[in-house]
Amino acid sequence: MPPILLSPPELTGAELPAVARTLASGWLAPAGPVPEAFEAALAGATGIPHVLATTTGTAALHLGYRVLGLRPGDEVWTSTLTFVATISPAVEMGAVPRFLDVAPESWTMDPGLLERELARAARAGRLPRVVVPVDLFGQCCDLDAIAALCDRWGVPVLCDSAAALGATQRGRPAGQGARLAVFSFNGNKIVTTTNGGALASDDPALIARARFLASQAKEKAPHYQHETTGYTYGLSSVLAAIGLAQLPALPARVAARRAVFGRYQAGLGDLPGVGFMPEPAWGRANRWLSVALFGGAGGTRLGAPDREAVRQALAAAGIESRPVWKPLHLQPAFRHAAAAGGEVAAGLFPAGLCLPSGSGLTPAQQDRVVDVVRGCFR
Repeated sequence: MPPILLSPPELTGAELPAVARTLASGWLAPAGPVPEAFEAALAGATGIPHVLATTTGTAALHLGYRVLGLRPGDEVWTSTLTFVATISPAVEMGAVPRFLDVAPESWTMDPGLLERELARAARAGRLPRVVVPVDLFGQCCDLDAIAALCDRWGVPVLCDSAAALGATQRGRPAGQGARLAVFSFNGNKIVTTTNGGALASDDPALIARARFLASQAKEKAPHYQHETTGYTYGLSSVLAAIGLAQLPALPARVAARRAVFGRYQAGLGDLPGVGFMPEPAWGRANRWLSVALFGGAGGTRLGAPDREAVRQALAAAGIESRPVWKPLHLQPAFRHAAAAGGEVAAGLFPAGLCLPSGSGLTPAQQDRVVDVVRGCFR
């Protein structure tokens, strides 16, 4: 049987003609009508009016940190339950990371913990330069609460919405309400440009500055004049054409992935010790990845197989799965970094498993996944 992948790219059929038109036009560089059209379409999809398309989501994060004025020694606070790219550009810039635990009801940054930490930092006279909440596995953080707290202390919010395109919180698209928001179009995302990202903001000056830095910080002059250093971070016209062809399929893909999650709940929810990533009342996830818990968030119970036994059984059957992110405060690279809490995220790691979640996953393929998982309980 063919393998079942975790989150393979899906094509609409419009990509090839779009790329052909772009190639024929002669526009290949990260400039011209196609990247501009993709950015406009992203602005419509996210409700955030100013958008810069970038080579990767990590590049967008790097630009976000740069335009917010991050300097060596500044503190950056983020959720501990996230991919390393959330914090790695800041660390490379010399910032000091601090990792905050997640809330059990959402698995995203705990606003109550954030409030206590901000109050403590204010008393100590060392507030973070930026707070970076994460929309985990396509589920929005409680951005309203987080942004309100950060506004109280004058700390900007850079929301890592890399996996959350099409998700909402309190009826608004992911990232809306942050000073800056970042999106990813990596090959495994719900909309892909094969590799790509975007930085978005309500503030046109921030995106204008990011656009300047993304094109090697070239000053207006007949020669190459540079008063600071920049990067080659703009998304090419060819890749932008792919994204522009994919964006109209976003609502259908969200619906498909939510249906995949619902079928897992129906097919596995009766098994002992099995749970699923919760969805808080204030959010609607795009379910980029469907995440199940085996043995509960804290270890095996009721005689159920543990996460690793299930993962290995799936792998033996040619089915890709992946543990949830290992919390950053437990990663060797950050052994000396400060953390606030961490028990919730640490409990989720040994139990959480991301199951195949592609929007093109067929019911028959999903039945294979369910059968293998159920076989672990016999």
